[in-house]
Amino acid sequence: MAAPKILVIPGSLRSGSFNARLAALAAKELTLLDAEVTRISLEDFPLPLYDPDDEMRGGPHGNAVRLKQLFTAHQGVFIASPEYNGSVSPLLKNTIDWVSQARERGDPPYAAFRHRIFAIASASTEFAGGQAGLMALRQILTLGCGALVLPEQVAVPHAAQAFDEMGNLSSIGLAAALRSELARMVEITRDMM
Repeated sequence: MAAPKILVIPGSLRSGSFNARLAALAAKELTLLDAEVTRISLEDFPLPLYDPDDEMRGGPHGNAVRLKQLFTAHQGVFIASPEYNGSVSPLLKNTIDWVSQARERGDPPYAAFRHRIFAIASASTEFAGGQAGLMALRQILTLGCGALVLPEQVAVPHAAQAFDEMGNLSSIGLAAALRSELARMVEITRDMM
């Protein structure tokens, strides 16, 4: 059986981002689960602030189309999302807004979010580990975009101390929870193939 393709996206561009570290760890764990992994940085897909009027005048932005194509080329998408003021980062929200509207050759609305599995996680210096941001991201993906998001999620608190020198999670419980979430993602994406 072919390996499921999983896209891994950190929702932060900040230097030393804990969510970029979490995304890197997820990519490593997914590879160990025999998934074909593509890890990207949103820095490579700059987008202006989403404005439907701009889109109507000039069509979808080229980077939005490229991101949409990446989403649709994968059976699963893992997002490591920072929490900003109890919600998702502006970068991630803007990206989702653009990708949700990017259409080619008569694509239906939200084509990039349908018929694939999403898994979400967060790392934060706060005690709750970004739980509020994950709730907001889940709402955006499920209610806003019609995506299927796994019920499992991982929130890594006190992120400055959460990773060891090898980039792994120091907490045995959190490491097991992340592996479990990713294993479930791979299992479901395999069933969908």
